[in-house]
Amino acid sequence: MPTHTMRAIRLHEHGGPEVLRYDEVPIPEPGPGEVLVRVHAAGINPPDWYLRDGMSNLPEETRPKFSLPVIPGTDLSGVVEAVAADVDGLAVGDEVFGLLRFPSFDGSTYAEYVAAPASDLALKPPGIDHVHAAGAPMAGLTAWQFLIELGHDHPSPFQAAKHRPVPLDTDTTVLINGAAGGVGHLALQLAKGKGAQVIAVASGAHESFLRELGADQFIDYTKRRPEELVRGVDLVLDAVGGPDSRRFLRTLKRGGSQFPVFFGEFDDEETAKLGVTVTATQVRSNGAQLAELGSLLDAGTVRVAIDSTFALADARAAHERAARGHIQGKIVLTVA
Repeated sequence: MPTHTMRAIRLHEHGGPEVLRYDEVPIPEPGPGEVLVRVHAAGINPPDWYLRDGMSNLPEETRPKFSLPVIPGTDLSGVVEAVAADVDGLAVGDEVFGLLRFPSFDGSTYAEYVAAPASDLALKPPGIDHVHAAGAPMAGLTAWQFLIELGHDHPSPFQAAKHRPVPLDTDTTVLINGAAGGVGHLALQLAKGKGAQVIAVASGAHESFLRELGADQFIDYTKRRPEELVRGVDLVLDAVGGPDSRRFLRTLKRGGSQFPVFFGEFDDEETAKLGVTVTATQVRSNGAQLAELGSLLDAGTVRVAIDSTFALADARAAHERAARGHIQGKIVLTVA
Protein backbone atom coordinates (compact mmCIF):
# COMPACT_ATOMS: atom_id res chain seq x y z
CA MET A 1 0.00 0.00 0.00
CA PRO A 2 1.13 3.57 -0.50
CA THR A 3 2.17 5.79 2.39
CA HIS A 4 -0.73 7.08 4.45
CA THR A 5 -0.80 10.66 3.22
CA MET A 6 -1.27 12.24 -0.17
CA ARG A 7 -1.33 15.65 -1.79
CA ALA A 8 -4.68 17.22 -2.63
CA ILE A 9 -6.10 20.60 -3.50
CA ARG A 10 -8.46 21.90 -0.81
CA LEU A 11 -10.65 24.91 -0.19
CA HIS A 12 -10.58 26.25 3.35
CA GLU A 13 -12.69 29.29 2.40
CA HIS A 14 -14.64 30.48 -0.62
CA GLY A 15 -13.27 32.92 -3.13
CA GLY A 16 -11.28 33.19 -6.36
CA PRO A 17 -8.63 30.79 -7.66
CA GLU A 18 -6.24 31.97 -4.93
CA VAL A 19 -8.19 29.99 -2.28
CA LEU A 20 -7.10 26.64 -3.81
CA ARG A 21 -4.44 25.21 -1.46
CA TYR A 22 -2.06 22.30 -2.08
CA ASP A 23 -2.33 20.31 1.16
CA GLU A 24 -1.11 17.05 2.64
CA VAL A 25 -4.06 14.95 3.79
CA PRO A 26 -4.78 11.32 4.72
CA ILE A 27 -5.40 8.85 1.91
CA PRO A 28 -9.11 7.92 2.02
CA GLU A 29 -10.26 4.39 2.85
CA PRO A 30 -12.70 2.86 0.35
CA GLY A 31 -16.06 2.08 2.00
CA PRO A 32 -18.63 -0.52 0.94
CA GLY A 33 -19.20 -0.46 -2.81
CA GLU A 34 -16.06 1.61 -3.38
CA VAL A 35 -12.57 1.26 -4.79
CA LEU A 36 -9.45 3.30 -4.06
CA VAL A 37 -8.19 4.94 -7.26
CA ARG A 38 -4.70 6.33 -7.81
CA VAL A 39 -5.61 9.43 -9.79
CA HIS A 40 -3.59 10.11 -12.95
CA ALA A 41 -5.67 13.03 -14.23
CA ALA A 42 -8.65 15.07 -13.04
CA GLY A 43 -10.99 16.98 -15.33
CA ILE A 44 -12.05 20.54 -14.50
CA ASN A 45 -15.73 21.50 -14.76
CA PRO A 46 -17.91 24.50 -13.94
CA PRO A 47 -19.23 22.94 -10.68
CA ASP A 48 -15.63 23.06 -9.38
CA TRP A 49 -15.59 26.84 -9.54
CA TYR A 50 -19.21 27.08 -8.30
CA LEU A 51 -18.05 25.15 -5.23
CA ARG A 52 -14.96 27.34 -4.91
CA ASP A 53 -16.95 30.56 -4.90
CA GLY A 54 -19.65 29.21 -2.56
CA MET A 55 -22.43 28.45 -5.10
CA SER A 56 -23.35 32.12 -5.33
CA ASN A 57 -24.83 31.50 -8.80
CA LEU A 58 -27.42 28.97 -7.56
CA PRO A 59 -30.70 29.71 -5.79
CA GLU A 60 -30.11 29.05 -2.11
CA GLU A 61 -32.64 26.21 -1.88
CA THR A 62 -30.87 24.24 -4.65
CA ARG A 63 -27.36 24.59 -3.22
CA PRO A 64 -25.87 21.25 -2.16
CA LYS A 65 -24.67 20.96 1.41
CA PHE A 66 -20.96 20.59 2.10
CA SER A 67 -18.50 21.59 4.80
CA LEU A 68 -15.02 23.10 4.58
CA PRO A 69 -12.26 22.20 4.06
CA VAL A 70 -13.27 20.33 0.91
CA ILE A 71 -11.39 18.75 -2.00
CA PRO A 72 -13.05 19.87 -5.27
CA GLY A 73 -13.42 17.85 -8.45
CA THR A 74 -15.71 15.18 -9.87
CA ASP A 75 -13.88 13.80 -12.95
CA LEU A 76 -10.95 11.42 -12.87
CA SER A 77 -8.99 8.83 -14.75
CA GLY A 78 -6.64 6.52 -12.89
CA VAL A 79 -5.79 3.03 -11.71
CA VAL A 80 -7.56 0.90 -9.08
CA GLU A 81 -5.30 0.40 -6.02
CA ALA A 82 -7.68 -1.36 -3.62
CA VAL A 83 -11.18 -2.84 -3.83
CA ALA A 84 -13.82 -3.15 -1.09
CA ALA A 85 -14.84 -6.73 -0.34
CA ASP A 86 -18.34 -6.29 -1.79
CA VAL A 87 -17.23 -4.93 -5.18
CA ASP A 88 -17.39 -7.23 -8.21
CA GLY A 89 -16.19 -6.41 -11.70
CA LEU A 90 -13.21 -4.21 -10.81
CA ALA A 91 -9.77 -5.42 -9.77
CA VAL A 92 -6.51 -3.88 -8.57
CA GLY A 93 -4.63 -2.59 -11.62
CA ASP A 94 -7.72 -1.78 -13.70
CA GLU A 95 -7.59 1.58 -15.48
CA VAL A 96 -10.86 3.44 -14.85
CA PHE A 97 -12.51 6.80 -15.41
CA GLY A 98 -15.62 8.36 -13.95
CA LEU A 99 -17.81 11.19 -12.70
CA LEU A 100 -17.95 10.74 -8.93
CA ARG A 101 -21.05 11.20 -6.78
CA PHE A 102 -22.55 13.96 -8.87
CA PRO A 103 -24.79 15.97 -8.26
CA SER A 104 -23.38 16.06 -4.74
CA PHE A 105 -20.10 17.91 -4.31
CA ASP A 106 -17.96 15.27 -2.61
CA GLY A 107 -16.21 13.78 -5.64
CA SER A 108 -12.84 14.95 -4.27
CA THR A 109 -10.86 14.20 -7.43
CA TYR A 110 -8.27 17.02 -7.17
CA ALA A 111 -6.09 14.55 -5.27
CA GLU A 112 -3.54 11.79 -5.67
CA TYR A 113 -6.02 9.16 -4.42
CA VAL A 114 -9.79 9.02 -4.20
CA ALA A 115 -12.35 6.56 -2.83
CA ALA A 116 -14.79 6.10 -5.71
CA PRO A 117 -18.18 4.35 -5.89
CA ALA A 118 -17.60 1.43 -8.26
CA SER A 119 -20.96 2.13 -9.95
CA ASP A 120 -19.71 5.60 -11.02
CA LEU A 121 -16.71 4.13 -12.86
CA ALA A 122 -16.14 2.52 -16.24
CA LEU A 123 -13.02 0.90 -17.63
CA LYS A 124 -10.86 3.54 -19.30
CA PRO A 125 -10.86 3.08 -23.08
CA PRO A 126 -7.43 1.61 -23.88
CA GLY A 127 -7.24 3.76 -27.02
CA ILE A 128 -7.03 7.06 -25.11
CA ASP A 129 -4.72 8.32 -22.38
CA HIS A 130 -5.63 9.35 -18.82
CA VAL A 131 -5.71 13.07 -19.70
CA HIS A 132 -8.32 12.60 -22.45
CA ALA A 133 -10.28 10.10 -20.34
CA ALA A 134 -10.38 12.55 -17.41
CA GLY A 135 -11.87 15.20 -19.68
CA ALA A 136 -14.77 12.98 -20.72
CA PRO A 137 -17.03 12.08 -17.77
CA MET A 138 -19.05 15.14 -16.77
CA ALA A 139 -19.09 16.81 -20.19
CA GLY A 140 -19.72 13.53 -22.00
CA LEU A 141 -22.47 12.36 -19.64
CA THR A 142 -24.12 15.78 -19.79
CA ALA A 143 -24.23 15.57 -23.59
CA TRP A 144 -25.39 11.92 -23.40
CA GLN A 145 -28.18 12.51 -20.85
CA PHE A 146 -29.46 15.61 -22.67
CA LEU A 147 -29.28 14.17 -26.21
CA ILE A 148 -29.19 10.37 -26.18
CA GLU A 149 -30.64 8.76 -23.05
CA LEU A 150 -31.55 10.26 -19.69
CA GLY A 151 -30.77 7.07 -17.76
CA HIS A 152 -32.38 8.09 -14.44
CA ASP A 153 -35.71 9.16 -12.92
CA HIS A 154 -34.53 12.05 -10.79
CA PRO A 155 -36.34 15.33 -11.47
CA SER A 156 -34.23 18.38 -12.19
CA PRO A 157 -34.11 20.80 -9.27
CA PHE A 158 -34.84 23.56 -11.78
CA GLN A 159 -38.04 22.23 -13.43
CA ALA A 160 -40.88 19.83 -12.70
CA ALA A 161 -41.20 18.27 -16.17
CA LYS A 162 -39.18 15.17 -16.94
CA HIS A 163 -36.48 15.74 -19.55
CA ARG A 164 -37.03 13.84 -22.79
CA PRO A 165 -34.24 13.58 -25.36
CA VAL A 166 -35.38 14.20 -28.95
CA PRO A 167 -34.78 11.34 -31.41
CA LEU A 168 -31.90 12.46 -33.64
CA ASP A 169 -31.52 11.33 -37.26
CA THR A 170 -30.71 12.65 -40.70
CA ASP A 171 -33.94 14.71 -40.71
CA THR A 172 -33.00 16.59 -37.53
CA THR A 173 -31.27 19.97 -37.38
CA VAL A 174 -29.61 20.85 -34.07
CA LEU A 175 -28.20 24.23 -33.08
CA ILE A 176 -25.49 23.99 -30.39
CA ASN A 177 -24.63 27.21 -28.57
CA GLY A 178 -21.24 27.12 -26.87
CA ALA A 179 -20.18 24.38 -29.27
CA ALA A 180 -16.43 24.59 -28.59
CA GLY A 181 -16.64 23.98 -24.82
CA GLY A 182 -16.57 20.68 -22.97
CA VAL A 183 -20.25 19.76 -23.31
CA GLY A 184 -20.67 21.49 -26.67
CA HIS A 185 -17.90 19.76 -28.59
CA LEU A 186 -18.97 16.32 -27.36
CA ALA A 187 -22.68 17.02 -28.03
CA LEU A 188 -21.77 18.09 -31.57
CA GLN A 189 -20.05 14.76 -32.18
CA LEU A 190 -22.88 12.70 -30.64
CA ALA A 191 -25.47 14.53 -32.78
CA LYS A 192 -23.35 14.02 -35.92
CA GLY A 193 -23.01 10.35 -35.00
CA LYS A 194 -26.82 10.08 -35.23
CA GLY A 195 -26.74 11.76 -38.65
CA ALA A 196 -28.15 15.14 -37.57
CA GLN A 197 -27.28 18.45 -39.25
CA VAL A 198 -25.47 20.63 -36.72
CA ILE A 199 -25.22 24.42 -36.59
CA ALA A 200 -22.36 25.32 -34.24
CA VAL A 201 -22.32 28.69 -32.46
CA ALA A 202 -19.02 29.84 -30.93
CA SER A 203 -16.45 32.61 -31.30
CA GLY A 204 -14.55 32.80 -34.60
CA ALA A 205 -11.32 31.36 -33.17
CA HIS A 206 -13.04 27.95 -32.92
CA GLU A 207 -14.39 27.69 -36.47
CA SER A 208 -11.82 25.30 -37.97
CA PHE A 209 -11.91 23.13 -34.81
CA LEU A 210 -15.71 22.79 -35.00
CA ARG A 211 -15.76 22.16 -38.75
CA GLU A 212 -13.19 19.37 -38.22
CA LEU A 213 -15.57 17.82 -35.67
CA GLY A 214 -18.29 17.83 -38.34
CA ALA A 215 -20.27 21.07 -37.90
CA ASP A 216 -22.37 21.66 -41.03
CA GLN A 217 -22.71 25.39 -40.39
CA PHE A 218 -20.75 27.75 -38.14
CA ILE A 219 -21.91 31.07 -36.67
CA ASP A 220 -19.44 33.43 -35.00
CA TYR A 221 -21.61 35.00 -32.31
CA THR A 222 -19.15 37.89 -31.92
CA LYS A 223 -20.05 39.01 -35.47
CA ARG A 224 -23.65 37.89 -36.03
CA ARG A 225 -26.63 37.07 -33.84
CA PRO A 226 -27.61 33.43 -34.38
CA GLU A 227 -31.21 34.07 -33.33
CA GLU A 228 -31.56 36.52 -36.24
CA LEU A 229 -30.02 34.15 -38.81
CA VAL A 230 -31.50 30.77 -38.00
CA ARG A 231 -35.09 29.50 -38.29
CA GLY A 232 -36.81 26.14 -38.30
CA VAL A 233 -34.41 24.02 -36.25
CA ASP A 234 -35.67 20.96 -34.40
CA LEU A 235 -33.50 21.31 -31.33
CA VAL A 236 -31.37 23.93 -29.60
CA LEU A 237 -28.84 22.58 -27.12
CA ASP A 238 -27.68 25.68 -25.26
CA ALA A 239 -24.48 24.67 -23.51
CA VAL A 240 -24.13 28.23 -22.21
CA GLY A 241 -27.67 28.62 -20.87
CA GLY A 242 -28.51 31.19 -18.24
CA PRO A 243 -30.77 34.25 -18.47
CA ASP A 244 -30.15 34.94 -22.18
CA SER A 245 -31.08 31.44 -23.29
CA ARG A 246 -34.66 32.30 -24.29
CA ARG A 247 -33.44 34.36 -27.28
CA PHE A 248 -32.87 31.03 -29.08
CA LEU A 249 -36.56 30.05 -28.86
CA ARG A 250 -37.36 31.87 -32.11
CA THR A 251 -34.86 29.70 -34.01
CA LEU A 252 -37.06 26.63 -33.36
CA LYS A 253 -39.81 25.30 -35.57
CA ARG A 254 -43.19 24.56 -34.00
CA GLY A 255 -42.86 21.32 -32.07
CA GLY A 256 -39.15 21.97 -31.55
CA SER A 257 -37.30 21.73 -28.23
CA GLN A 258 -34.73 23.75 -26.38
CA PHE A 259 -32.39 22.19 -23.84
CA PRO A 260 -30.59 24.76 -21.64
CA VAL A 261 -27.67 23.00 -19.94
CA PHE A 262 -27.44 25.68 -17.27
CA PHE A 263 -30.97 26.61 -16.18
CA GLY A 264 -32.38 29.61 -17.97
CA GLU A 265 -35.31 31.96 -17.42
CA PHE A 266 -38.24 31.14 -19.68
CA ASP A 267 -41.78 32.44 -19.96
CA ASP A 268 -44.37 29.64 -20.15
CA GLU A 269 -46.75 31.81 -22.18
CA GLU A 270 -44.06 32.57 -24.74
CA THR A 271 -43.08 28.90 -25.16
CA ALA A 272 -46.76 27.88 -25.46
CA LYS A 273 -47.38 30.55 -28.09
CA LEU A 274 -44.36 29.39 -30.11
CA GLY A 275 -45.45 25.76 -29.77
CA VAL A 276 -42.08 24.64 -28.41
CA THR A 277 -40.90 22.85 -25.29
CA VAL A 278 -38.04 23.71 -22.96
CA THR A 279 -36.65 20.93 -20.79
CA ALA A 280 -33.45 20.27 -18.93
CA THR A 281 -31.89 17.75 -16.64
CA GLN A 282 -29.05 17.70 -14.16
CA VAL A 283 -26.23 15.36 -15.09
CA ARG A 284 -25.81 12.38 -12.77
CA SER A 285 -23.01 9.88 -12.32
CA ASN A 286 -23.59 6.75 -14.41
CA GLY A 287 -20.90 4.14 -14.98
CA ALA A 288 -22.96 2.15 -17.51
CA GLN A 289 -23.54 5.16 -19.78
CA LEU A 290 -19.88 6.10 -19.43
CA ALA A 291 -18.93 2.62 -20.66
CA GLU A 292 -21.09 3.23 -23.78
CA LEU A 293 -19.42 6.58 -24.35
CA GLY A 294 -16.07 4.88 -23.70
CA SER A 295 -16.58 2.52 -26.62
CA LEU A 296 -17.09 5.54 -28.93
CA LEU A 297 -13.97 7.19 -27.50
CA ASP A 298 -12.00 3.98 -27.96
CA ALA A 299 -13.12 3.69 -31.59
CA GLY A 300 -12.20 7.33 -32.20
CA THR A 301 -15.71 8.18 -33.40
CA VAL A 302 -15.92 10.69 -30.54
CA ARG A 303 -12.85 12.48 -29.28
CA VAL A 304 -12.17 14.70 -26.29
CA ALA A 305 -10.31 17.88 -27.20
CA ILE A 306 -7.88 19.16 -24.58
CA ASP A 307 -7.66 22.94 -24.16
CA SER A 308 -4.76 22.80 -21.70
CA THR A 309 -3.25 20.75 -18.89
CA PHE A 310 -1.85 21.84 -15.52
CA ALA A 311 -0.11 19.93 -12.75
CA LEU A 312 -2.27 19.25 -9.66
CA ALA A 313 -0.18 21.74 -7.66
CA ASP A 314 -1.08 24.40 -10.26
CA ALA A 315 -4.88 24.07 -9.87
CA ARG A 316 -5.04 27.81 -9.24
CA ALA A 317 -3.58 28.52 -12.70
CA ALA A 318 -6.05 26.01 -14.20
CA HIS A 319 -8.97 27.88 -12.62
CA GLU A 320 -7.53 31.19 -13.85
CA ARG A 321 -7.45 29.69 -17.38
CA ALA A 322 -11.10 28.65 -16.98
CA ALA A 323 -12.08 32.15 -15.85
CA ARG A 324 -10.63 33.67 -19.03
CA GLY A 325 -13.18 31.70 -21.08
CA HIS A 326 -13.15 30.78 -24.79
CA ILE A 327 -12.10 27.26 -23.81
CA GLN A 328 -11.65 24.76 -26.66
CA GLY A 329 -12.51 21.36 -25.20
CA LYS A 330 -11.41 20.53 -21.66
CA ILE A 331 -8.94 21.74 -19.04
CA VAL A 332 -7.33 18.81 -17.17
CA LEU A 333 -5.10 18.49 -14.10
CA THR A 334 -2.29 15.94 -14.42
CA VAL A 335 -1.67 14.12 -11.17
CA ALA A 336 0.80 11.32 -11.83
